[in-house]
Amino acid sequence: MSYQFQPPRPYGATASTSTLLGQVLGITGLGLCITALAAYLFRGMAPGFLALGALILGFVLLFAIQRMRANEPVALLLFYTFTFLEGIGIAPTIAYYAHIDGPSVVVNAALTTGLGMLGLGAIVYATTFDFRRFYGVLMMALMAVILISIVSLFIHFVSPTAISWVILFIFAGLTLADFARIRAGGDGSSAVMLAVSIYLDAINIFLALLQIFGGRRSND
Repeated sequence: MSYQFQPPRPYGATASTSTLLGQVLGITGLGLCITALAAYLFRGMAPGFLALGALILGFVLLFAIQRMRANEPVALLLFYTFTFLEGIGIAPTIAYYAHIDGPSVVVNAALTTGLGMLGLGAIVYATTFDFRRFYGVLMMALMAVILISIVSLFIHFVSPTAISWVILFIFAGLTLADFARIRAGGDGSSAVMLAVSIYLDAINIFLALLQIFGGRRSND
């Protein structure tokens, strides 16, 4: 599972919102394509240790991106490297659900993620409500869910599907907050750093939906 990584969020517009939105969506879209390509290439040859290593290295790269945020070309290169590693890391998960529940589960999760992200972005731009105010609460909820997930691995007191539903709602909220940041001009963050946030929102929503759809098929 991926974790949300956010740069500091000072308030104040710093860029044309339409230009910034286009840049963020372009960077994020290419990053997701790279992840999909890596997941496809490594779908049958990514043993657990390789996937885990890719996820750990990707987590390290998130901090490197943060450190290099002032150098956008380098930060962008690191981001695309991260998205490739993320594809390797989630390849076994995608392959598992495709094998157990059929490829349609993966396709449906991906399509629902894309349409959901589009809908959440439209909500932000169609309203004047500032969803950024919920960011702190959502991050505390995410930390609590991560802790519960770790404990549940040993004593199994919460079902993975239930955890996935909670994660889905949390990252839907974070997506609203991140699009609100873009609408506000970026809150001092560059297009690359904003793309990191939107990308992680999308990946976590996709993985949550994969678990939910897969669990639903298994119970039919």
